[in-house]
Amino acid sequence: MTAFESAPGQLFIGGRWREAADGARTGVIDPSRGTVVTTVAEAGAADVDAAVHAAREAFDDGAWSGLSGRERGRVLQRVAQLIRDNADELAALESLDVGKPITLCGAVDVTNAANDYEYYAHLAQSQDGALRDLPMNALAYTKREPLGVVAAITPFNFPLILAGSKIAPALAAGNTVVHKPADETPLSALYMARLLQEAGVPDGVVNVVTGSGAVAGEALLRHRGVDKVAFTGSTAIGRHVASVAGEALKPVTMELGGNAAHIVFEDADLEKAVGAVIKGFVFNTGQFCMGGPRLLAARSVYPTLLGILAEAVPGVPVGDPRDPATVVGPMAAEKHLKKVEEYVALARMEGARIVCGGERLDLDGGYYYRPTVLAGLANDSRVIQEEIFGPVLTVQPFDDEDEAVALANSTPYGLAAGVQTGNLARAHRVAGRLQAGIVWVNDWAMLDPAVPFGGVKDSGHGREYGPEALAGYTKVKSVVVSLD
Repeated sequence: MTAFESAPGQLFIGGRWREAADGARTGVIDPSRGTVVTTVAEAGAADVDAAVHAAREAFDDGAWSGLSGRERGRVLQRVAQLIRDNADELAALESLDVGKPITLCGAVDVTNAANDYEYYAHLAQSQDGALRDLPMNALAYTKREPLGVVAAITPFNFPLILAGSKIAPALAAGNTVVHKPADETPLSALYMARLLQEAGVPDGVVNVVTGSGAVAGEALLRHRGVDKVAFTGSTAIGRHVASVAGEALKPVTMELGGNAAHIVFEDADLEKAVGAVIKGFVFNTGQFCMGGPRLLAARSVYPTLLGILAEAVPGVPVGDPRDPATVVGPMAAEKHLKKVEEYVALARMEGARIVCGGERLDLDGGYYYRPTVLAGLANDSRVIQEEIFGPVLTVQPFDDEDEAVALANSTPYGLAAGVQTGNLARAHRVAGRLQAGIVWVNDWAMLDPAVPFGGVKDSGHGREYGPEALAGYTKVKSVVVSLD
């Protein structure tokens, strides 16, 4: 059985595969060649309504929410194992769908997705309440209960990981889910629906509706049967999501855009720092909300860093994502490639020096762009202040620690940041001053399901991963018992 046969291009509602109510379908494009490889059902409002009702019925009948945390944990553990057992198929789908290098899909995406379910399998049985001391003759305690139906809306850049970061804690807490993956990258979500069912997740507990954000996503967001929205995407769409959820007083977790600064001080190990800097902006072809597209370099090492980057970055292997040697694949869609081209053209107009790159790569009709390093831009440049979401690095010098922190905090975003230094006191001091949800010291993108991440400012609110995420999928109930 092929991966496509295991994840047919249909909607998964109430434990059954079905076509969209109006029969609509849409193409899925291989970004490495710009060609349609398959089609999937395109859900409309009626399909979303059916999915939410299936999730509500599954929640209300208690087949999942009524299980003990330990019992739910056993099922989630089986999900983790099935992901590992089907690693090759999942990696192939993710690589084909997103354009990710196949090696990274296996080592990063599939591995982290399995870890997500394994981590929350263990946390599922640790949702403890608390006793509260009262100045009256009464016993008071709290307990955590699931919220109900969760709408999980995920983006195109990490379909498998970002779905797991929502679905795993939502299920661990006892909720049911309607998942709307990005319209460009639906394949791994459909494959996971089969694995979740095979693991023993009851029918209706997880439903997958593929389709556009404007139709399926909007219908899911506005549905009165949804009790919580978990969203990852752009800041612009996040504002809309927050507004609609706010009208209905629904809790919402939003992991939005980022434009992280990577600070390299003069006492850093430059060889290790450059490796982390390159990883921070080329990983996933720069389509990484926690990427590091802004390099801030101490003035004393600024020329040296530019020289090293000019030599090293052109040597990063760019090419066919199915080649195990490839490090940088294509952009996930033509519109994302055009956006990068527009920003680099703007940088030229603003007087930037192109240290390397600065052009698309003509290869097999795919959406490739050469990793690009820019220098000489003013801090108020749009290219520095806005999120490019591609393999582009801007480099700025700074004179002292205060200026480095000021530059790092100068954009509207606050998702991630990085510090390269050999001074432990400075590392802690600067990390404490940076306006970011996560700060890495002497490396980049060190992630684990136990470590919460999320943003401040325009990068959203709420946290994914860690026990903090699990708490976000529950509500607290207080019980006070009179002892008179």
